[in-house]
This record gives sequence, C-alpha cells and structure tokens, in this order.
Amino acid sequence: MSEAVDSRTITLAEAETRILDAFEVKRPVFLWGLPGVGKSELMEQIARNEYLGNTHLVDVRVALMEPTDLRGMPYFDRDSGKMKWAPPVDLPDEELASQYDTVILFLDEMNSAAPAVQAAGYQLILNRRIGTYKLPDNVVIVAAGNRESDKGVTYRMPSPLANRFVHLEVRVDFDSWLNWAVNNKIHEDVIGYCSFAKGDLCDFNPRSSGRSFAAPRTWTYVSDFVKKPGMADDRLTDLVSGCVGEGIAIKFMAHRKVAKDMPMPADILAGKVKDLKIKEISAQYALTIGMCYELKDAYDDFGKKDAEKWHGMADNFFRFMMDHFPTEMTVMGARTAITNYNLPFQPNKLKHFKEFFERFGKYVVKAMEMED
Repeated sequence: MSEAVDSRTITLAEAETRILDAFEVKRPVFLWGLPGVGKSELMEQIARNEYLGNTHLVDVRVALMEPTDLRGMPYFDRDSGKMKWAPPVDLPDEELASQYDTVILFLDEMNSAAPAVQAAGYQLILNRRIGTYKLPDNVVIVAAGNRESDKGVTYRMPSPLANRFVHLEVRVDFDSWLNWAVNNKIHEDVIGYCSFAKGDLCDFNPRSSGRSFAAPRTWTYVSDFVKKPGMADDRLTDLVSGCVGEGIAIKFMAHRKVAKDMPMPADILAGKVKDLKIKEISAQYALTIGMCYELKDAYDDFGKKDAEKWHGMADNFFRFMMDHFPTEMTVMGARTAITNYNLPFQPNKLKHFKEFFERFGKYVVKAMEMED
C-alpha cells in the first residue's frame, strides 16, 4: 500500500486544510506517516478548529479491536424471537452527535488491525453504516496508520477498503512542528535545539536496530522530562537517550549546559539585562522562545489592565533581539509573538518599533505570507 502514496507528501499544516476540504464533501481520509510524525496531535488540533464549530473527537485505536467491536454483538431478542445486534459502544451515537456541530471519528492504527477487523470496516467507511448501526450525519471519518516501509506491525490494506479513502501522506516539516510546539508550550530548550539542529527533529531509520529515535512525538516526551523540577543531569540524560537515542541526547544535553547560563527571559523583558555574552546559536534560539513565552504570560496576567507596562516589556523584547540576534532568529521571535500568540502590539507605544520594522519588517511579513 505504501508504494501508492510515497510519490507525494504534504506537511501537517497542509494536511489540516486538505482534511477540512474532505470533511466538506463527507469523504473519509486515510492519513499516512512514519511513527511519531504527529498524526494524533494533528487530529486534536483539527478538533479545536473554529471552522468546524463545537467539535468532539472520538479516538478509536482500531488495532486493539475485535470485529464485533465495530459491528456490534449479536443477542437473542425474546420478544421478537429473532437475533439482533447490540450497537458498538465505541462509535458515536445520535445522542452524542446531537451535542456537537461536528464529530470526528478517528480510526487510528487502522492498517495495524487484523484483516478481520479491517473487513468489518468496509461497510462503515463506504456506506456510513454497519449492520443496524448508522453514523449520524454530522460525523466525519479520518483513519491513520504507519507505512509498510516503516517496519511496524501492519497488514496490507485490501484494495476495496483502500479505494474508499482519500489518501494523504504527511512528512516531518520543521515549520509546521515549530508552530505546533510554541502553541503547546514545548520547552524552550527543545525548540531551541531543534531550531539549530533541524535534522535532529526526526532521524527515523526503519533499517536501524536502535529502539529509540528522534521524532516530533519523542521530543514532546523530552520536553515533559525537562520541565520536571529537580532533575539531575545524569537522570535526565538517561531519559532523553531513551526518547531520542544516545547520540542526539548527548548533543541536546550539551546544548542544555550552555542554555542554562543564558540570562532569564523575565530579566530581559524587565530591562534588567541588556547585554548577551554567550553567542551559542542553539542557546539563543531557546532564549528567543523563552522570551516569547514570558511575554505571552505577561499579557495574559496584566497586559490588558496595564498596557503601558506590558508595552515596555515588549519594547525590551524587540530591542534585545535587534542588538544580539541574527536576522533569522529575530524574525522567528517576532513571528511567534505576532502569529502564534496574536499579541496586540501598538507601534505608537513601542520606542524601537520603527527601527525594528525598517530593519526586519519585510522579512517578518514574508514569513507570515509563506505561512498563509
């Protein structure tokens, strides 16, 4: 099956728009991608899309199911003297669907399910019903699975079932991941390292005998461990290695050693720190994201009530980037603050905004246009 989709790939950001297109015409989508690329996270993100209205995501792990879990269980009805089917409990019913504008039925690990389970899905996918069960009208379907070439536990999908889907294969894309990472508060050290070493965002090799590999999902695990307070370096190294592999773990911990000596983002925004002695690029990336996080938290805490104070912090943000960071990093910081966090900067309240716009405005605008 993988040979049919290897020729064309799209980013996760592009996949979101294509899936929404398929929803409009009620066509089921099959999402292909290597392990840990972020398929499940994408569906959670789509479920929060305002375009769909009030949305509910039903996440079904098909690989763990039996055929009767989809079709339902037969039972004898004493009143009619006939065999009937009890509807499946994992699929959305009319009562659930009536509470939402859209219900997304996400059939994850579809091609890891046994052939008998896949066969039970034929009628559900094609006719939106199976046995006596019928999908409510506002239910849309997305299935997902790993490619056969990824050496996971998969079964070749029968052609009649495959032909019922719109197939999309997603690839790892740094910009899509970066947008997701900052919106989900992935630790700034993880974002900083991956921004510097983009190739280490994913190093999956199906021919490797290693158990751990870097992927968007495993970097999320690393972020969780880094956020854990009181974690000694030796313990953290073991855990990071268990997530992304030993080689990348050693490089990441070296990045962490430098990053921890950088000034505190809050001190920069408060105007207490104006100089930067450390020139390590990966650490500067981490500091940039850290300032964005701090500026967003400050706006949520008091920005609306005390706009003057908050704009003073924002002015220090732009001034510090202009003084110490290369163009790419400065643009990333401004784009994150403006696009991802939608922070309401008022140029007339920023002393250094005119200089910033003259030097970097065209790059920021271009970066935002590329995202659109």
